[in-house]
Amino acid sequence: METVDNLILSHPQHLAARFATLLRRLGATTPVDEVYAALAAAWNEPHRVYHGASHLVDCLEQLDGAPAEGADRMVVEAALWFHDAVYNPRATGNETRSAAWASRAMAQAGVPSPTGSEVARLILLTRHTVPAADPAGNLACDVDLSILGREPERFAEFERRIRAEYSWVAEDTYRAVRADILEGFLRRLPLFLTSHFRRKYECQARLNIVGSIRSLKG
Repeated sequence: METVDNLILSHPQHLAARFATLLRRLGATTPVDEVYAALAAAWNEPHRVYHGASHLVDCLEQLDGAPAEGADRMVVEAALWFHDAVYNPRATGNETRSAAWASRAMAQAGVPSPTGSEVARLILLTRHTVPAADPAGNLACDVDLSILGREPERFAEFERRIRAEYSWVAEDTYRAVRADILEGFLRRLPLFLTSHFRRKYECQARLNIVGSIRSLKG
């Protein structure tokens, strides 16, 4: 059975068409085939155990099922396409480099500069170090974090995949750092910033996070 991780490469016509349509609606004036090809290749890099094509596809599905709540959905979608375009678990600044890639790609396609700047701003918010404070930022961040509120089995698989991406980190160190990250999310009140994701995932996310912290510290 085909895995969702291979969707971008095995069904390029669907996602490539979606990406091209999105950029045209954002004002692109040139073909985006090369932009898409580079982006698709990045999302399918072999070291991405969680932050790969399946995460992107899931983000798009979550966005499709959510109301805009005042956000510009097209700009949010563009940010999601690029938010983990650069992902190296051994490096810092992945979001900064992803935002820069998005800015270059938007400019290359002829998308107006203010739109490219807004896409880059939203990507930087997916560092989740500072809560978003506007509709577009809220929606982009909630989509990215929606995995935290999934059913326990799905969340457990997410945690296993994150650990696999950091397989080079010593177990004790990983447990301490991961628990600290999850405790940071737990301290956020609320965790989800849009009413849609708060209703759908807030309670389960807190249960999942508490359980994971307990396991990490056990």
